[in-house]
Amino acid sequence: MSRDLRLGLLRLVDSAPVVMAAAEGLFAAEGLSVALSVEPSWANIADKLSYGALDAAVILPPLAIAIAAGLRGARRRLILPMGLSTGGNALTVSPDLAVRVGITGSALGRARRLKAVLSEIPPPRLAVVHGYSTHNLLLRYWLAAGGIDPDRDVEIITLPPEATADALAAGTIDGFCAGAPWGAVAQASGAGMRLIGTTEIWPAHPEKALAVDAAVAEDDPAALRALVRALLRAGRPCDDPGSDARLVAALARADGLALPEDATLQALAGPDRPGFSGAASVPYPSHGAWFGEQMRRWGWIDGALPDLYRPTLHDEAASDLGLSVLTQPQMTLPS
Repeated sequence: MSRDLRLGLLRLVDSAPVVMAAAEGLFAAEGLSVALSVEPSWANIADKLSYGALDAAVILPPLAIAIAAGLRGARRRLILPMGLSTGGNALTVSPDLAVRVGITGSALGRARRLKAVLSEIPPPRLAVVHGYSTHNLLLRYWLAAGGIDPDRDVEIITLPPEATADALAAGTIDGFCAGAPWGAVAQASGAGMRLIGTTEIWPAHPEKALAVDAAVAEDDPAALRALVRALLRAGRPCDDPGSDARLVAALARADGLALPEDATLQALAGPDRPGFSGAASVPYPSHGAWFGEQMRRWGWIDGALPDLYRPTLHDEAASDLGLSVLTQPQMTLPS
């Protein structure tokens, strides 16, 4: 693994550990030169990983599974040595749909009320950020729990995260499930209302992870360990509300993600704030198994799942920093 790395990410708040590690010199402190590649979509991330144009990336775990299984484009061996965030997503819908369904009550109650509303309206068009995404799997899990067939009773399409708020404002979709700050952007413009957060479906669910090309990682294990150390160090201030001004400034930089400051602050202050440290950084294999089970449920994958999760690599880097996050309880899996 070369000390010069190309690392891909999207314009999302939960890219924060990577952005903070770059802005505060944590990569350099580990002897790494990391070139950040801000991509317009998850499809771009997947393609560049598949064809070796990126060495590593912030990624959706189901998408990493899909790449390693050869479900889209060229198959590529990947490893996930750490998680980068938990939670952070919300289903934001048009004000009309939100009022019809109601935005309070239990998660299951809202799903059942949506089921009742579907008899009165055309099937709503709901956007997710990629077919192989946590957003799609958690949305489908919630819909199905309420008696809604996600392949027949609604229309699910894919849009890049940063296109979702504009699409809702234009009326080309009725709602979207995406990470911050795009739900806050839609709410600020009056185009949308939060119907449910994904942590109401699966509390503190794993969201983004670090994916590394397996061959690149095997070439220099010490550099991989240094990369994980830098990101573990970056995750701690991202979780500290006292560091929010630093975080928002880093995310807003024009040479970085250029995220809108007001919407980013609103997202960090709201109920869907992502988690970045502690158990959020642990790549529990059982979480990958759950994603794989859901991918099988919807007919996307069969056979054995690729082995991507590397908690031992995470644990070694955490030990270097005096952290013992593996002793924390594993996040509960949805039944």
